[in-house]
Amino acid sequence: MSDHFFVVTGGPGAGKTSLITELARRGFHTIPESGRAIIHEEVARGGDALPWADRMAYAERMLERDLSAYSTAQTVSGSVIFDRGIPDIVGYLTLCGLPVPPHLAAAAKAARYNARVFLAPHRDEIFTQDAERKQTRAEAETTCAVMRETYAALGYEITELPCSGVGTRANFVTAQLLL
Repeated sequence: MSDHFFVVTGGPGAGKTSLITELARRGFHTIPESGRAIIHEEVARGGDALPWADRMAYAERMLERDLSAYSTAQTVSGSVIFDRGIPDIVGYLTLCGLPVPPHLAAAAKAARYNARVFLAPHRDEIFTQDAERKQTRAEAETTCAVMRETYAALGYEITELPCSGVGTRANFVTAQLLL
C-alpha cells in the first residue's frame, strides 16, 4: 500500500477535477483522471474504446493508464492525489452491468492507496453535462453510490468532501492529509 497516495472519487460533475486542479495549484503532485484523456484520444483517432461504444475496451485502456500512473507515482515523495483510482474502473464496470475481469479485480486489490478515500458527493447545483460527460443527474447520483460501495468493499474508509466551494474543499483535503 502507498500511504501517500490519495484518491478523490465520486460521480461525474461533482467537482473532483476542479478540486484536483486547485490542489495542483497549491503544489501537490496530482494525477489526472484517465477517462477523459482516453475519450479525447479515441475520438481523435476514430477509435471505439469509449463509454458509449466499447465499454470493456474503455475499461481496459483506463486500467492500462492507471497502472502506469500508479507505477510512475511510486517515484514521487510526498502526497500524490489521484483524480479517481483503479477501483473506479471496478465501479464503472459494475454500473455498466459488465463482469469485472479477474486481472482487474486483482489490480484493484494489489495497487492500494491510502486507506482514506475522498468522496465528492453529487451536487445538483454544480452538475453539468458536456461532450465527454453524457450521464444524467440520476446516473451521476448512482455512480457516486456505486463508487462509495466499491471502495468500501475493498476496505477503504470513505471521507465525504464538504458541499462547498473549491477553496474550502482544498483546505479540507489539505487538513486531512496532515492528520
